[in-house]
Amino acid sequence: METAYYTVGVITNTHGLRGEVRVWPRTDFPERRFTKGSRLWLRKPDQSPERALVVRSGRPHKNQWVVAFQGLPTIQEVEPFKGMELCVPEAELMPLPEGTYYIHELLGMDVVTDDGRTVGKLVEVLQPGANDVYVVRGNLQEKDVLVPAIPECILQVNVSERRMTVHLLPGLLEADEE
Repeated sequence: METAYYTVGVITNTHGLRGEVRVWPRTDFPERRFTKGSRLWLRKPDQSPERALVVRSGRPHKNQWVVAFQGLPTIQEVEPFKGMELCVPEAELMPLPEGTYYIHELLGMDVVTDDGRTVGKLVEVLQPGANDVYVVRGNLQEKDVLVPAIPECILQVNVSERRMTVHLLPGLLEADEE
């Protein structure tokens, strides 16, 4: 079976002339992923990793990280990396606290209400700010149902059964608006 890789950052641009790149973090653990000695894999979006890289240095900069890699001391060597992803294999994912989940664990889950109605499948996780929002697509209504990832709405998540039980607060369904 092929190893799954998960994106922890996206290279947005170069930074200076000494082989540094700007990385948009897509991890809750940037201080672990972009620190000296950390091993990351480089890939084009939705493709297999092309090569392993070892972080030479990393530091936060505004809302991104500035990262340099061992053996790549010039801008010319990292210029082709723009738009590429930095990934880790599944075995190197950080353990999460109880009650929290990786997005890839949630995608595709069946979502049902606490009163037994099928809402649909969780197709996307939006991260607008204060809390995530789960986008659920199904037959309950024509439009996607947007469920805030808050304790009042998310009652149970069963990763092994691929099932989530939710409580739909008033106003979350189109029918509530009429």
